[in-house]
Amino acid sequence: MSNYTKRSKQELAQRVAQDIFDGAYVNLGIGQPTLVANYLPEGVEVVLHSENGILGMGPAPAAGEEDYDQINAGKQPVTLLPGASFFHHADSFAMMRGGHLDISVLGAFQVSATGDLANWSTGEAGAIPAVGGAMDLAVGAKQTWVMMDLLTKKGESKVVQACSYPLTGLACVKRIYSDLATLECTPEGLKLIDKVDGLEHGELERLIGLPIQA
Repeated sequence: MSNYTKRSKQELAQRVAQDIFDGAYVNLGIGQPTLVANYLPEGVEVVLHSENGILGMGPAPAAGEEDYDQINAGKQPVTLLPGASFFHHADSFAMMRGGHLDISVLGAFQVSATGDLANWSTGEAGAIPAVGGAMDLAVGAKQTWVMMDLLTKKGESKVVQACSYPLTGLACVKRIYSDLATLECTPEGLKLIDKVDGLEHGELERLIGLPIQA
């Protein structure tokens, strides 16, 4: 059995942030991905987009300095950088659908080895009834990255051979950033980018239940 420590949510956000290139236009999805805004490297210009109609968001506001007239799509208060702009919801979706975003960072319930994404519903009674902007982000961005815990609370892998939940998009995920490893999705299956110290390759394959190219 490997001896390893999982990445914290903050460490995972840092890991994603270090791969975002200078000058990128990026959408950070609801949930864990919003943390990435707090860890973007100094000296790197990244323009953050929110589907409710904002370009140019900064890190989360300090406690007590929240302005709830300035919120992201998850209704969390945000800060604005110099030059930030607001615009109509329809214009925001035109940016998403028109290929104007370089990277979309989304959460997920499941991702297949070849990059199929299921992130809007588990199909259970009482689940979220609509996909929202997830489909537009998943297929509209030049690259879609997923940020999530590798395993469910029951210890089952969220990276699967084929998704069993309703799909958001087909073969749209380029990378999976998780608390245990960073993986690339390819037509031939999973490739390893990196993993936490102490986690053996064979143990990672056992946890996921799929072969991973080193």
